[in-house]
Amino acid sequence: MTVARTWAVALTGVRGDLVEVEADLSPQTPEFSIIGLPDKALGEAGRRVRNACTNRGLDLPKRRLTVNLSPASLPKRGSAFDVAIAVAALATTGMMDAGRVADTVHIGELGLDGRLRPVPGVLPAVLAAQRAGRARVVVPAANAAEASLVDGVEVRAATCLAEVVRWHGGNSDAPDLTPVLAPESPATRDEDLDLADVLGQPDAVDALIVAAAGGHHLLMSGPPGAGKTMLARRLPGILPDLDDGAALSVASVRSLSGEVVTHLSRTPPFESPHHGASAAALIGGGSGVVRPGAIARASEGVLFLDEGGEFPASVLDALRQPLESGVIQVHRSGVSATFPARFQLVVATNPCPCGQYGVPGGVCDCAPQAIRRYTRRLSGPLLDRIDLDLRLQRVSDARRSIAATAVTTRDARATVRCARERAARRWAETPWRRNADVPGAWLRGAAAPDPEVLRPLDTALRRGTLTLRGYDRLLRVAWTVADLAGHDRLHPDDVGRALFLRQGSVA
Repeated sequence: MTVARTWAVALTGVRGDLVEVEADLSPQTPEFSIIGLPDKALGEAGRRVRNACTNRGLDLPKRRLTVNLSPASLPKRGSAFDVAIAVAALATTGMMDAGRVADTVHIGELGLDGRLRPVPGVLPAVLAAQRAGRARVVVPAANAAEASLVDGVEVRAATCLAEVVRWHGGNSDAPDLTPVLAPESPATRDEDLDLADVLGQPDAVDALIVAAAGGHHLLMSGPPGAGKTMLARRLPGILPDLDDGAALSVASVRSLSGEVVTHLSRTPPFESPHHGASAAALIGGGSGVVRPGAIARASEGVLFLDEGGEFPASVLDALRQPLESGVIQVHRSGVSATFPARFQLVVATNPCPCGQYGVPGGVCDCAPQAIRRYTRRLSGPLLDRIDLDLRLQRVSDARRSIAATAVTTRDARATVRCARERAARRWAETPWRRNADVPGAWLRGAAAPDPEVLRPLDTALRRGTLTLRGYDRLLRVAWTVADLAGHDRLHPDDVGRALFLRQGSVA
């Protein structure tokens, strides 16, 4: 009896677990069986592997071949195990260097002609191999650029199975094949969005800078044409560039979504799902293999919900848990996946279905019941998790507004960077760097300001107009206002500005 071993990676959300692929050749009735909790796609790998080997001149022995995926209790899904299964099966014949095979992680799907086809999730799989101490990974040629983003791992990009066999010391005279190309990504157009394009809303621009400086969630309510969408789309441009860890996290989620990843983008992502999106589209899901939703794709960036009052209440309430925890857990039958959810939420909504309720000069024809239904979709618990609440009005004088606009994206970006550096220095002895991440217990304890400064917040808390969660969020915003003003300690004016931004009216 001959046993050969190699490695593959099982992905559950962004977490990857190394799987030992064992192949055993025994002198019994010819059969190819895969055990170790495979799903249907993985259970069909035996036929793909046998045909791929035959078509590349690498015939498997006509004996019983059993492939075990260990640990057996870990669910394995998808076709990314094909190459590891084929290599382990061929290694049972002794045609390859067993030690080299056992030290290599293999990722990829096999076509019937023996070519390696690209699979989603290569980047998190290679990261899992690196964390487990594996130094060599074989991936399909179409995933080479993505796999090479991980430092400290030797990446071998293969076109077909015969190449992999030759790398492991085996002999194969199979001719070269053209590689399977990755699907083309949709063409994206880089827009040059400048804050200077926003006319007549200087207080709203200031609030956007506060949101960027502290990582705060933002709600904008106002009539159509007030500039809500323009402001939201310019938020990523004033955020700091992503560091290496954040950029890898964003790229990993994009890879799991099936997108082609060729480089690490330092620009924070921006996701804007349609208001007809389902809860599953927002939080993620799928049959068999769980894919990330808009929340995970917006992690380390901005999740913008335009026409927030048009979203179903159940979809909006799905945001409550990830806003608090910074992760999103997706539970499906037999599988539970965890994705990152460190996003900034920006919600834009009209005051009523027609958008004219309470607008100077506007005529609202909505029934009172329709207005109540519309506004109640943003539930109290969700609103309590939003730091900044702005009420915008239409711009009334375009000429004067053009003259009043002075903040550019470059200026705002520099201001945000300085404020974040000040916050990082203040929290240097703690695990946090942004004001939005600091727990309320710390803000009210070790970092508590003078009681006189907190008097307006204490009064609102006693009157019941402010919850304890809202109290903590106002403290975070106040610290951000102080950072922008260059204050080392909280001033009463910082708290007053935070109270205004919590529910202020921007004319």
